[in-house]
Amino acid sequence: MLRFQMIDADAYAREDEEAQPPLLFAPYRSTALRAPKMPPVRIPQTLTETTGPGEAWTAAGGPAAADLTRQHAGEPLGQRIIMAGRVLDEAGRPQPRTLIEVWQANAAGRYAHARDQWDAPLDPNFTGAGRLVTDDEGRYRLTTIRPGAYPWGNHDNAWRQAHIHFSLFGPAFATRLVTQCYFEGDPLIAIDPIAASVPEAARERLTARFDLGLTQPSFALGYLFDIVLRGPAATPMEDPA
Repeated sequence: MLRFQMIDADAYAREDEEAQPPLLFAPYRSTALRAPKMPPVRIPQTLTETTGPGEAWTAAGGPAAADLTRQHAGEPLGQRIIMAGRVLDEAGRPQPRTLIEVWQANAAGRYAHARDQWDAPLDPNFTGAGRLVTDDEGRYRLTTIRPGAYPWGNHDNAWRQAHIHFSLFGPAFATRLVTQCYFEGDPLIAIDPIAASVPEAARERLTARFDLGLTQPSFALGYLFDIVLRGPAATPMEDPA
């Protein structure tokens, strides 16, 4: 039986709107099709939005869900990486038991999805999706394969840089936030319209930093990526208020 937890919806009001990408950004062509043409209308939140399944939510997953390289019978192709960091609030306080879902392309830059049909190989040993939960100190750790770049048709010779999508859930159904993580030193970041839609001062918050201490000898490179949910150092998200 699920136990639902009541929360104060006002506690999840977004801050630092200037760090968030606009809903309409002309160089990112598809935003013209989905950006609202009228001002948003605030809908009163009901029990459906302000509750969640509590412990049952964060109990889902397990070790295999946090290691995308161990979900199939064989080893996936590509460079293994370890992505780790903390989920923090505006005051730098850790956010324990936060559910994180991730999805990404494989080492060749192709998603295991029926709509991805570009000429790159699928990897039978890599699905590219996982789920993990932060510990009591707000820390997470993900083992995966560094994703490849891929063409996306936004403009002539358009390529998306390597990235991993992060979806974070709080204790209520309405508290989902979505962002994506890039890798430092990738030259495609500077010419990507999606990255350019984020104000320059906040763009580095989307970039994972190489970390030798996190790197495991003869196994995987390590990258640090903290996620700040709100406040002056908030990580840019894909769904601004």
